[in-house]
Order: sequence, then C-alpha cells, then structure tokens
Amino acid sequence: MSETIVAEPSARLFPKITDQALDELRARIGKPIENTVQPWCYEATRDNIRHYAHGIGDDNPLWCDPAYAERSTLGGIVALPSFLFTTSRIISGYVGGLPGVHAMWSGADWRWHRWVRRNETITTEASLAEIVEHETAFAGRAIRQVYHVKFYGADGDLVADAESWCFRTDRDAARETGTKYKDVKAKPQRRYTDEELAKVWRLYSEERPRGDTPRYFEDVEVGDTLPTMPKGPMTVTGFIAYAQGWGGLYIRANRLAWKQVQAHPGLGIRNRFNIPDCPERVHWEPEMALMVGAPGAYDYGPERCSWLTHQLTDWMGDTGFLVRATSKLRRHNPEGDLLFIDGKVTGKRIEGGRHLIEVEQEARNQDGELSVLGGGTIALPSRSG
Repeated sequence: MSETIVAEPSARLFPKITDQALDELRARIGKPIENTVQPWCYEATRDNIRHYAHGIGDDNPLWCDPAYAERSTLGGIVALPSFLFTTSRIISGYVGGLPGVHAMWSGADWRWHRWVRRNETITTEASLAEIVEHETAFAGRAIRQVYHVKFYGADGDLVADAESWCFRTDRDAARETGTKYKDVKAKPQRRYTDEELAKVWRLYSEERPRGDTPRYFEDVEVGDTLPTMPKGPMTVTGFIAYAQGWGGLYIRANRLAWKQVQAHPGLGIRNRFNIPDCPERVHWEPEMALMVGAPGAYDYGPERCSWLTHQLTDWMGDTGFLVRATSKLRRHNPEGDLLFIDGKVTGKRIEGGRHLIEVEQEARNQDGELSVLGGGTIALPSRSG
C-alpha cells in the first residue's frame, strides 16, 4: 500500500457522521428527488437487456435470443426483472447527504407488476423514505438510508416499485476499530484446489433455465428445493462485467470525472498518484477497500440481489412471473469468495386469481458464512387454466 493511503492508527482520513448532517438529511424524507444523475439505461433495448443479463452470468434466451423469445408465450424479448437497476441510480445506491461518509448497498424489496418489453422507455420517481440508526460490528455507528422508487412504462403505468437501502459508515472507524472482519483479514489468501473448482464447474454445467416447459402450480410442493446456483469464484473481472451492464454509480472518465468531483468533492478520494478518484473503486482496488474497512475488493450489492432473482427466474420458466423479491446482505464478498445460492419452497396460495409460490433463499460462501438472505413470490400457471 502506498504512502498516500496508509493511515496511522486513529488517524482520520475521511469525514465522520455528524448530528448536524443527519438533521439535514432527515429534512429530505418524503420529498421527491429532483435532478438526479441520469440513469445508465433509459430504454430496455435488446443490447441493454443482454449486457445486464450477461453481467450477472445469465444467458436465458427469453432476454438474450430474439428468435427464441418471439416463439415464446411472451411473443418477444422482455427484460429480466433485475434489469430495472439500470434505470435508476437511486435504487442502485446513489445516496444523498453525509458527504464523504461511505455508502454500502445492503438490500431491497421489489414488487413487479408486469414485464418490461423490448425498446420500452422507463421513467422513475424516487424519495427518501426512512433513516434508521444502527450500532454495528463493522464500523460502530451506522445509518441505514431507505429509498422508495416507482418505475413507469411507456404508457405511464406502474411497472414496478421497490425500496432499497444503503448503510452509511464511518470509513476510519471501520478500518481502525471494526471487528466484523477481524478473523477474515488474518486468514492466509485462499487458493482453490482443482477438486474444489471441479464442484463449481459441475454445477455450472448443469445450470440452465427451465425455458418453455411450464412449471405448474399443482406440481410444486412445500419443501421442494431449487437447484443450487453457484456464483464465483469471484474476480475483479466479474465485478467489472457487472458494472458494464449496470453502469455503476460514479464511474466516469476524463472531463466527466473532473466535473463529477467539482460537483461533489467528497467523491474525489486521492489515489496513489494523488489523483482524485471515485470511492466506487472499492470494487476493483483492494487498497481502497481496505481503507474503508472491507476485507478486500468486493462485489456490488445490486449484483448479489440480481443473482438471487436469477435463480428464481431460471426455476419458474417462461410461463412464470416474479411478483416480489427481497434481499438482505449480511457481509462483503471479497475477491476470491465463492457463493452457493439455495432456495426452498415455503408456501403456496391462491390470491386474486393468481397461483402463488413462496420461496426462501440464502447464500453462503465457501466457508459456510452467510452472505445474503432473500426470497421471492412467483406466480405460476395452473393446470386448471
């Protein structure tokens, strides 16, 4: 680590959470957010959809193959549910207030009302919904900022709505006194054996979407399990692949990077060349990740949420519809980690004429540590029509 980013114990490199800044932030609750940074994608084009899907390792032909999609029950390409992350920086973690205080995307509660179709333009409305204080092992005092976002289709109808939340943490406290990753940082760097990797490759070889074979409500039983879905082993290459499809929050180049720092000085954290650079580099620069208390360069939060919905859409098939999905992140996934996502059917019901299945999910890393909890509500076709 270079001299420009090494801190002596108890040295303060970053602004801290203050009561005054919190009061200013609370004044924004319930007010529409105006003039937000433009989204990565305004439209659900064929390429935008495919780039996002490939960024999470999903090549479902329902969103990636026009010829297949035209033959499907939907009659054409639709956007995978998590694609909507690209249409709003707010839902993706672009938080306001508390300048210079770290933000970590930590969860979401999504409700979808219909499919987003190819070439459809999406507009959004957003507001700060809630602020909750926490005491954490990661950084001591932390603030959870919850945002509510509505997504509208080309006809002005509500396509989806969701809440997402970020934790704001004191970077210096997390680095110097945080205890959450004390044991992780002491471990030697992992090297996978060929046998360990072969297990993952086998799961990948068996992974495929259900496709056009309907999964009927009557054929699903409480206690049924979903096929384990691996993600990883994680590399910076994989994190960049996600950013290519999702767009990132602060990734800018040259004059646009300069303009961003001029508008938001807290984003310009100097790198080893003394150049102001964005805090988002915690996802590809281990030195920056360690500065904020993380165990290493780590995955994106919306990426992990999208992995959970990937498992659900693979399982439900073309004739299913994802009604709701939740995710709650529990730890960082640093470079080198490997996740195994498991799901189980926990409920069945008929409501409003729809046949609904409830699924609970959890993902654990290669050491059995809980990474994320989630689940979904899926509408399935019925044999009774």
